[in-house]
Amino acid sequence: MDRPCFLVVDREFPGTLSTRKLVLETAKFNVLTAYSGREAAAIFRRFPAIDGVVMDCEMEDIPAEDLARSMKALVPTVPVIVICAPGTSTCPSADFRVESFQPQMLLDTLQGLKPQETLEIERRDEQLSRDKRS
Repeated sequence: MDRPCFLVVDREFPGTLSTRKLVLETAKFNVLTAYSGREAAAIFRRFPAIDGVVMDCEMEDIPAEDLARSMKALVPTVPVIVICAPGTSTCPSADFRVESFQPQMLLDTLQGLKPQETLEIERRDEQLSRDKRS
């Protein structure tokens, strides 16, 4: 099964569990995590075939717009999802904008990017559940 892989750029400290990362992993997506814009740029250069980028719009070291533009310069088709506080819009290059504290909207957006893979994951989970009950 080909599980989608997303780069999550989160300002949280490495010692804490990112809510965004948890949402993605619960959906059985693979996750690469960066804790700064610079780290995200390095990871993206190393793994340019990822299925999308989820980033906080208020990173401290690199403006989200600059990071999104640099990633799209390398891979123009990479979907960028920016997480912003309600009412803000600081990353025009992002393909999608999700307000903070909307994990279901984030999940729906990511599943919409990879509908066939999402369906395969759901079918596999159902099969595993049936096998477990038997």
